Amino acid sequence: MRKKTFLKILDMQTELAEKHLDEVRSIHREMRGYKHDFHHHLQTLRGQLEAGEYERALHYIDELDSDIINLDTLLKTGNVSADAILSAKLPQARAAGVDVTVKAGIPDSLSLTDVELSIILGNLLDNAVEACRDVPPGERFLRLYITMKGSMLYFSMLNSAGPKQQKTGNLFATHKGGLHGFGLRRAENIIEEHGGWCKYNSEDGAFSTEFLVPAQTTENETK
Repeated sequence: MRKKTFLKILDMQTELAEKHLDEVRSIHREMRGYKHDFHHHLQTLRGQLEAGEYERALHYIDELDSDIINLDTLLKTGNVSADAILSAKLPQARAAGVDVTVKAGIPDSLSLTDVELSIILGNLLDNAVEACRDVPPGERFLRLYITMKGSMLYFSMLNSAGPKQQKTGNLFATHKGGLHGFGLRRAENIIEEHGGWCKYNSEDGAFSTEFLVPAQTTENETK
C-alpha cells in the first residue's frame, strides 16, 4: 500500500512537472516574441521622435518599460528548459524578499529529459524558497551555481534557513511538525538513476544542496 501511494505521488508530481514545463515554455516563447518585436518598437520611436512627438515617445517608452518589468529577465544558461524553469522560479524568490545570485552555464543537449530537469530544479528551488521564508526579511539569500564539469552537470546552492533541521530517514523535519523533504528525495532519486550523487547539509541559518550527475554522452560512449 505504501509503495502504491509512493508511485501515485510520483506520477502526480511528474504530471505537475510536465504542466509546469509547458507553462514556463510559454513564458519563454513570450520573451522571444518580445525580442522579435524590438526592432518594430525602435522604428516606432524613431518615427515619433522625428515627427517631434516627444511626449508620445516618452509614453511609449514607459509602456515598454512596464512590459519588461512584468515579463522579468529571462536567464541565459544555454539550456532553453533550464532558462524557462529558473526564470519562472527565481522571480518568486525575489518577490519573497530573497537576495538571489545566479551563475549558470548549461548546454542545451542533456541526457536528462526536460521533465527530469524540471523536477530536479523545481523541487530544489521550491525547497530553498520555503526555507528562506523562515528567516526575517533582510536576511534571506539564495546563491546558485550550475556548470558542466566535463560530461557531468554540477549544481551547488546555498540558501538562508531557520534553525538546523533534523533528518528523519531521508527527509528533514521542520518546525511546522511535518516532513518537507519529499521533493528533495524525488530529485535525488532521478540523479541517482542517472549515476550521480546528491548531498544536503543543514546548519543554523543555512541549508546547502550539491549534486553531480552524468548529463552528456562522452565520445567514447558513442563509438
